[in-house]
Amino acid sequence: MASTMTVPQGGDAPVFYLKDEHPHPEGHSTPLGFWLYLMSDCLIFAILFAIYGVLGANYAAGPAPKDLFDLNLVAINTAMLLLSSITFGFAMLEMAKGKVAATQAWLAVTGLFGLAFLAIELYEFHHLISLGATPQRSAFLSSFFVLVGTHGLHVAFGLVWLTVLMVQVARHGLITANRRRLLCLSMFWHFLDVIWIGVFTFVYLMGMLR
Repeated sequence: MASTMTVPQGGDAPVFYLKDEHPHPEGHSTPLGFWLYLMSDCLIFAILFAIYGVLGANYAAGPAPKDLFDLNLVAINTAMLLLSSITFGFAMLEMAKGKVAATQAWLAVTGLFGLAFLAIELYEFHHLISLGATPQRSAFLSSFFVLVGTHGLHVAFGLVWLTVLMVQVARHGLITANRRRLLCLSMFWHFLDVIWIGVFTFVYLMGMLR
């Protein structure tokens, strides 16, 4: 590929550029870039899981998971997030058919399930803190709040992203750019489901068995 060098007036540094650069289709690199982002997020959660694995049994003579966790509540919360993943799948199917109203309806249901998940998680945090099980109480609680709270922040961010995309779809319809954005959000949302299954198993179930 040919390149050219231009020398501006006034003694400035030369500027290099490609003369006949090949075209880049719009959104061509979006899937690859988003997969790279998800892989970086995987590393973050892997580190947080490792930290919990090291510190999760250090109770500092304080409450243990058996004293704090309500598996029935956590199971309901897990169901909320898994159902939101299913409804997002329905939204993507309707998007493939080009049905704007049906896509929006399923996205709204997904958002409601996501809000229910966050509400239950905030209730759990409030209940633990009211019992004196604060992040400062022990290494177990510090690592627990960081891991579960980081996942909750991701869900909150996903809900904001979902709301923005619903507005964009309402304004512009299922154009190529919106389809691509919804596909990225779908990958992000399913990724959060996978992470939560790990949290449910590693933190809650295994914690109750200790």
